[in-house]
Amino acid sequence: MQSLWMLFASFMFAAMGVCVKLASDQFGTSEIVFYRGVVGVTTLFCMIRMQRGDLRTTMPGAHLWRGVVGVLSLWLWYWTIARLPLATAMTLNYMAPIWIAVFLFAAGWWHAKNHIEWPLFVAVGMSFVGVTLLLQPAFHANQLGPALVALGSSGLSAMAYMQVRKLGLAGEPEYRVVFYFSVMNLVAGAAGTMLAGAPGQSGWHPINTMHGALLLLGVGVCATSAQMAMTRAYRLGSTLVVANLQYTGIVFSSLWGVLVFDDRFDCHSWAGIAVILASGSAATFYNTRSTERGKAIANTDPIASEV
Repeated sequence: MQSLWMLFASFMFAAMGVCVKLASDQFGTSEIVFYRGVVGVTTLFCMIRMQRGDLRTTMPGAHLWRGVVGVLSLWLWYWTIARLPLATAMTLNYMAPIWIAVFLFAAGWWHAKNHIEWPLFVAVGMSFVGVTLLLQPAFHANQLGPALVALGSSGLSAMAYMQVRKLGLAGEPEYRVVFYFSVMNLVAGAAGTMLAGAPGQSGWHPINTMHGALLLLGVGVCATSAQMAMTRAYRLGSTLVVANLQYTGIVFSSLWGVLVFDDRFDCHSWAGIAVILASGSAATFYNTRSTERGKAIANTDPIASEV
């Protein structure tokens, strides 16, 4: 049952995507990143103080690197959500576990003396077939640029996930990692907004409607809740079940896109989404097997057991 926290996290991430897409009509991408950081820092700081947690760290450089990569990935993702159908942007972002599988495949191939893990190779290959199917409508709709940006965002997201796992193995508690990432959102969002303004003008947009305020609050609340639920799921639930349940975010975002934004997909898009979902689940299953080779791969890279 603890694994079902990931189901809640996936739902909240999809809801966050809806808020981001709606808020993009009134605010810039950097502003949305900033307000997400404001909500996250405020919420987490209060929780950490209540639980008497400690924010002091001996690894500021590692947190900074995780923050820079994570914020860049987040900014690119939010930018593409505003320009692509919600399900397309969310599905391409869920390629992050596939990128991790690519890293693990390369590391496993190297350490196993050129031994090719064919099931993993097929799963990764099929995922890129799914991407090709998904990008066909984007190409015809002149959305190929944003789609490729979303794909690049997922690669950066994979790098951030690996850094988070390494911080955890080094003894950093989850709340500290998430808190400093929220701080980076706040700082980077503020800097980006000020730089986005024309010379002599501010890049900030006034929050003069309740609708806009609620959307920005929704982005922060949904994102923070999803992060906390995902952390709890990985800490208490079955790794294989949790890692596969994250792909329900694709289903939720597809439903949100159809119901809220009246998105319509052709057979190529639905086939691409299905192939990416299936190949991601297959890669997850393969990398979480309790076998001697699976343990060897896990020792090669510390995030292998959470792909």
